[in-house]
Amino acid sequence: MMRQPRFRGGGGRFGGGGLGGGGLGGVRFGHGFPMSRWVLRLMIANFAVFLLMAVRIVPAGAIEWLGFMMPGFLTRPWSVVTYMFVHGGFMHLFMNMLALFFFGPPLEQKWGSRFFLRFYLVTGLGAAAFSVLLYSLTGPTLMVGASGAIFGLLVAFALNWPDAKIFLYFVFPVPAKWFVAGLGALTLLSTVQGSTDGVAHWAHLGGLVTGFVYLRYGERIGRFAHGALYKERPAPRRSRKRRPAPPPPPPRRRRRVDGDSLDEVDRILDKIRADGMDSLSARERAFLDEVSRQYRQTTGTEKKTRTH
Repeated sequence: MMRQPRFRGGGGRFGGGGLGGGGLGGVRFGHGFPMSRWVLRLMIANFAVFLLMAVRIVPAGAIEWLGFMMPGFLTRPWSVVTYMFVHGGFMHLFMNMLALFFFGPPLEQKWGSRFFLRFYLVTGLGAAAFSVLLYSLTGPTLMVGASGAIFGLLVAFALNWPDAKIFLYFVFPVPAKWFVAGLGALTLLSTVQGSTDGVAHWAHLGGLVTGFVYLRYGERIGRFAHGALYKERPAPRRSRKRRPAPPPPPPRRRRRVDGDSLDEVDRILDKIRADGMDSLSARERAFLDEVSRQYRQTTGTEKKTRTH
């Protein structure tokens, strides 16, 4: 999301301090903000292209290759960007760069350079998109200039500092929100009426609308587009088959002493009472040991069963 540093805008007045006292590296201009990185680079790029075309280093006919026109941009796709750096005359360039000079640094300081540059280019592309959408109304018209991006900066400034004073013609103070609202109404009216003053009013309208939509609904649109392009399909649930419980161990068979064995035990016991233990043979002793072992085993199993 955008950073929200504290506003330091020279008393909330923009456009009324003149251009004196300019400089970089902490020196502040009349609007109260130092010149920012990408505002300076964009101004240099626009003036450089104008000078190269003015001294004929770049031929004047190149404007048709760098400008944006529907449907010619299909064969010149670079023109959706290059048209923003080409202007039809010095006053056209000067007014656009003057607005960039006043309204660009506050926004770049508030947003950061990366977001500022992205916003500038997106609003410029939005202005070109309006030329495509309104082709039936505008016809095949060559469009040049950074006005679409500049109008995007104007609406962004009004959304961030709605009550800051903009000095119309450097004389009349007007709150930014009313200044931009009036400018948008005039632009819409000129677009609908199909003005023939040589100004691409639909591009200005495209910059205003794109800037407003991008700032207010850009995150929602981005999330929707990401969800539409990269749908995450839920992984199929794997049925977990429970392993069958192992069968219980077979119960131990208790060895019981049968009736014949009991009779033999009684006989041996009678012999012991009559003649003593020394009278027993080895076979009789082994038989008694076996019967005794079976009895102890049976008794131990019963104890374990009871105490489990």
